[in-house]
Amino acid sequence: MADNIMITTGTGFEGYSVTEYLGFISSQAILGSNFISGIAANVADVSRKDTAKLEQCREDAEQQLIKAAKKKGANAVVGMNMFYAPFEAGSFGIIVSGTAVKITKHITVSDALHKELFVTNYYNRLVPRPVKVVLDGDSSTINLKLVCYNYNHDDIQALRADVEFTNLYDERLVIKNIDFVFSENINLSVIESDYVQSKIAPNDLQLLKDAKIILTKYATPRGIYACNDQPINVTLSPRRLETLKAKRGIDAVEKYRTDGMIWTCNCGHVNEAGSEECIVCGRKQKDIMTKASFNYEEMIDRMKEKEYVVEIKDVLMQYIKEIDSSMRLELLEIMESGLQYEKTRGNMKETVIEKVEKVFEDASIDE
Repeated sequence: MADNIMITTGTGFEGYSVTEYLGFISSQAILGSNFISGIAANVADVSRKDTAKLEQCREDAEQQLIKAAKKKGANAVVGMNMFYAPFEAGSFGIIVSGTAVKITKHITVSDALHKELFVTNYYNRLVPRPVKVVLDGDSSTINLKLVCYNYNHDDIQALRADVEFTNLYDERLVIKNIDFVFSENINLSVIESDYVQSKIAPNDLQLLKDAKIILTKYATPRGIYACNDQPINVTLSPRRLETLKAKRGIDAVEKYRTDGMIWTCNCGHVNEAGSEECIVCGRKQKDIMTKASFNYEEMIDRMKEKEYVVEIKDVLMQYIKEIDSSMRLELLEIMESGLQYEKTRGNMKETVIEKVEKVFEDASIDE
């Protein structure tokens, strides 16, 4: 590689692809008119000085070729050819030619890095809702793009936001004032921005567990709109959030719940009891309301007061008649499995309670 321009006499480079051919280029460098006659007079005694002149001539021609390639916007030259030629008045020179091209390095499977993070905060009104951050790159650079739910099917052209990442050590990385540009699919419900380069080190990518978006402003053909609201943090665990989105839609952030006076939609908006559908996302209350009436939280609290699975099972049996019949067998199987494992592996209290909670949580989404 010379001056960041790769050169080959072949048609390409191993590990790279030619993405654009920019045209034929050539250059030349000329030696003095006495150079050939001087060598011819004493072929047996070609001096180091003569050899150095030839080498310098070749390097000059190659540098001129590199300049020609850069002028065309190339980062490589393929099919390079070099030959010596006589010129007028007995002068002598070197002609170098080739094809200017643009090349890109292949990203192998082992080099490719990818991670997707659901956004764990949201805005409770009709603005573009960031729902996912997608990170892609290799061992040198990580790029990111933003996926948004576009409730109004607005022509979102760009969005400015701060992105706050949290890693497995609960350390935060905040990247401020990122401009996400939406050059395609601007009228769809789910829109994706173009990739932008991030400040994330490739070695840190797999440590990331959480992403929050603090929206500043966004642009449409109608104007620029500021967002001064404070975002709301999602309270669901990552597993619960993923399950909810899979079953209720990518914009879902909360379980449905109601106290008779108000009801909370899956999109997080709190609606009046008399509203049949959510004023933000349009979901109908009758389609998302849960049929489960059993208050399992009370039972779980009592289970947590116990020490062993046999005691936890006793608590379950006190509530078993109130639990939906479709769930009873699964809960009893969890208890029996916990009793068996506790004999050989030690206390299984936490594991059993976690599985019981999951049964009820999944049921509250399914129904």
